[in-house]
Amino acid sequence: MDQNRKPEKKTLEVEADGVRLDKYLAASPIGLTRSYLQKLIEEGCVLVNGQAARPAAKLKRGDRVEIVIPPAEPVQLAAEDIPFEVIYEDIDLAVINKPAGLTVYPAPGHPSHTLVNAMLRRFPDLSVFGDSPRPGIVHRLDKDTSGLMVIARNEQARLNLVEQFKSRSVIKKYLVLVKGKTVPERGAIDAPIGRDPADRKRMAVVSRGRQARTDYRVERYINGYSLLDVHIQTGRTHQIRVHFAAIGYPVVGDRVYGVKSALLSRQFLHAYFLEIMLPVSGQARSFTCGLPDDLSNALASIQKG
Repeated sequence: MDQNRKPEKKTLEVEADGVRLDKYLAASPIGLTRSYLQKLIEEGCVLVNGQAARPAAKLKRGDRVEIVIPPAEPVQLAAEDIPFEVIYEDIDLAVINKPAGLTVYPAPGHPSHTLVNAMLRRFPDLSVFGDSPRPGIVHRLDKDTSGLMVIARNEQARLNLVEQFKSRSVIKKYLVLVKGKTVPERGAIDAPIGRDPADRKRMAVVSRGRQARTDYRVERYINGYSLLDVHIQTGRTHQIRVHFAAIGYPVVGDRVYGVKSALLSRQFLHAYFLEIMLPVSGQARSFTCGLPDDLSNALASIQKG
């Protein structure tokens, strides 16, 4: 193992009495699988108030839980033949249309069949990023969100794109179907987003959350639904889904924050527009992609009533 690779430490403060340690960690925002968390507890890598604890240990409000995550071994990513559409490519980057149902990059418990595996097959030059589990990835879409993403193909381009996202100069727009007749027809939702204190697996509008702003415009009303053109000014986890649920217009097909639909197996959320600055020339370039068939068919069915 590379001696320079150091353990990662995460610290959580318990907000309620009585929950078991293993269940608390499984519902926490650290993003590790139950089996891996169980292994960490058994190996003494989870401390409660500085002491190793058993999985069934009952926590109290104010307890300090520290998780020490050993450094991962170098990742061996395999190229996989997974179809996706390339919208644009040059020597620095690629703009792709991510299909719904495809996770962006590998994670514990999900080591393969991701967009990264597909990208390695289409762009072997991503090997320039070595053993990184996220070669070229500078932003992401949820597994069940379709649409445009930009991928860096070298380190200089990656740093340039990361800075563009950090400075919020990248323009990202989505087509979103929500339940109800959204009023006003044009508006902004400016509300902080953080972990839901009642359910750590979910996000919510909370006073101590991170600043988040979502601008929207109604494209058209369709038999009790609203098709929205949404521009996110920030990129918080589940931002669009959380914001519209908070103001009473839940996203159709969203099984976590929205309303289920017999017409869809996933949320109606599609990243249709992306504008970036090309790293070398500094020229602004915009890209678009139309709705995939599942979303178009759902709209047609709603229109028919």
